[in-house]
Amino acid sequence: MKKFIAEFKEFALKGNVMDMAIGVIIGGAFASIISALTDNIINPIIGCFTTGGLEGWTVTIWKAELGIGAFIMAIINFIILAFVLFLMLKGMNKLLNARKKEEAAEEEAAEPSAEEQLLTEIRDLLKNKN
Repeated sequence: MKKFIAEFKEFALKGNVMDMAIGVIIGGAFASIISALTDNIINPIIGCFTTGGLEGWTVTIWKAELGIGAFIMAIINFIILAFVLFLMLKGMNKLLNARKKEEAAEEEAAEPSAEEQLLTEIRDLLKNKN
């Protein structure tokens, strides 16, 4: 049981889990922002061209009233949210790649190549010989 608790503690405190938790919270905040955008800006603009905006678009089949407009607005919300998250992820990946390139350049500069190491060894051997 102690091993299980230790493994869970290690898992829960890893950076990936914390990053995921932060991502979920930010995603929820973005979802409310996008909903506000579509409900308060996009839907009224569309409402200028239709009566009642998209929310008013319904289809009645027998006694059931289907909210086609609300469904379309949910799709628009999803597309906007997915696009914003795509742009954020693309920007983060660009920053991470730039950072990795800098680290690789520093690592290459710090370590001498195999040829330089061999030449250094030869030089040291020649110094010790004389």
